[in-house]
Amino acid sequence: MSNNSEILLVRYYPIFLDVEGRACLVVGGGEVGARKVKTLLDCGGLVGVVSPEVVAWLEEKIQQGVVELKGSHYEERQLQGCFLVIAATDDVELNCRIAQDAEKRGLLCNVVDYPQEGNFILPALVQRGALTVAISTSGKSPALARQLRQDLEQRFGVEYSDFLELMGAVRERLLKDSQDSRANKERFDQLVQSPLLELVRRRDYEGVDRILRTVLGQDYSLKKLEISW
Repeated sequence: MSNNSEILLVRYYPIFLDVEGRACLVVGGGEVGARKVKTLLDCGGLVGVVSPEVVAWLEEKIQQGVVELKGSHYEERQLQGCFLVIAATDDVELNCRIAQDAEKRGLLCNVVDYPQEGNFILPALVQRGALTVAISTSGKSPALARQLRQDLEQRFGVEYSDFLELMGAVRERLLKDSQDSRANKERFDQLVQSPLLELVRRRDYEGVDRILRTVLGQDYSLKKLEISW
């Protein structure tokens, strides 16, 4: 049994949220706020912004109707119907007030630069297609999280995006062809442990097809899976 010194206390519960079609509010229209808006849009969120001024990219999204400008100054009523709010202004007191208002309404709230004021934090991300690697220092050192992200960006190249596209197509097809969950798991493991990823990176299509046929059978190939890179 572990003693107390060996117990790792984790304050934050790691989770991936589905924000597609959900109302999200970002208070603050500067560069930081714009980055938060972009991530929410990429995830399908319905994004509103509150700010007296916004950066050019955000202004363009507002003009296109992709983002809704909720007002120039924050008011608690703007939280009505929101699923999530991000306080990203340069006014510390205002950010804290937003967090308090969100807490009263039972909303998810992130406060930029002062994570302890909100009830969730945003990790540094490495994204390659369907692959998302999240890095968090529990708010202790965002600088270290950024450095780790940069290191991992070198480790995980664009081939991971293509590899996951292939694995997703294989999974969809194989689960239709076979109901044997144990055998399917073994095949998936074989593919992941094979040189398939390296062959994808090298664009060795014949090699990819050879492994697919060896592990899965003659009916499997890039062409039959309708994959073209």
